[in-house]
Amino acid sequence: MKRLFKRCLSILCGTALLSTGAIAAEPASCQTVRMGVVNWTDVIATSGMADVLLTGLGYDSKQTSAVQQIIFAGIRDKRLDIFLGYWKPAMDKNIAPFLAANQVTVLDKPSLADAQATLAVPDYVAAAGLKTFADIARFKDQLGGKIYGIEPGSGANTTIKTMIETNHFGLKDFKLIESGEAGMLAAVQRAVNRKEFVVFVGWTPHPMNINMNITYLTGSEDVYGPNEGAATVSTVTAPDYAQRCPNVNRLLENLTFTAAQESQLMVPIMERKTPQDVARQWLRDHPEDLQRWLAGVTSFDGKDGVAAVQASLKN
Repeated sequence: MKRLFKRCLSILCGTALLSTGAIAAEPASCQTVRMGVVNWTDVIATSGMADVLLTGLGYDSKQTSAVQQIIFAGIRDKRLDIFLGYWKPAMDKNIAPFLAANQVTVLDKPSLADAQATLAVPDYVAAAGLKTFADIARFKDQLGGKIYGIEPGSGANTTIKTMIETNHFGLKDFKLIESGEAGMLAAVQRAVNRKEFVVFVGWTPHPMNINMNITYLTGSEDVYGPNEGAATVSTVTAPDYAQRCPNVNRLLENLTFTAAQESQLMVPIMERKTPQDVARQWLRDHPEDLQRWLAGVTSFDGKDGVAAVQASLKN
């Protein structure tokens, strides 16, 4: 009887170990994680962090840089798996058809809860009286009739175009200047250096809030969302991704930031350091974030996730 009990116990333990391994390890199809990245420094920073964590866990992380519409379509067409940069409400119109058709999924908890995106001016422009959206038209001549946006097709630019087309706030004679984030910021910096008037799309988190003295305009009448452009940033995945790749999905659910954290991550990136180098240094300097982000997360082959990433950071 004693021998039979030991044999049964051995079988049960072996079964338990096999079950644990089966649950912990991801399917082979999950090892490659295809990530869409828009060319915004905050998204580049958080995507770089995800890339370093995934690589340390034994995944093959691949990034594709594209505008948001192409990224959403890429997830729909099964060419991409995840996107860490859905700004709400700025991207609401662009993502709406994909959500309606159940072609993408937004994780329930935002990765960033204290963001803001609206129009902004340098402090000296605000001191001269341009403090609200209704003030913009009064300063048309000083502004050269221009509003500086970001890349074509972005939700922020669409909002500006709509204001111009509908003459909201008397902006019918204004022209939207579209360019990428870097181009827009370069134009704003030139204006600041010359103490010229300029109005542009501003947001936090971003080093612009550290490097320049800027004022966010009020009285937006919710054109950039409630509470003067208050925003959140969320992660988007394929609709069945959580079921197919639960370990990666757990990491994505854990990967949350504050605006202050992201701004700090973005500064060295804008000084030409790679997002991956910045992420690795952050993880070395902030072990508490490493522990938090990897809670309940294993390596690809089902081993301790924290130990795997810590080992990768020594290389």
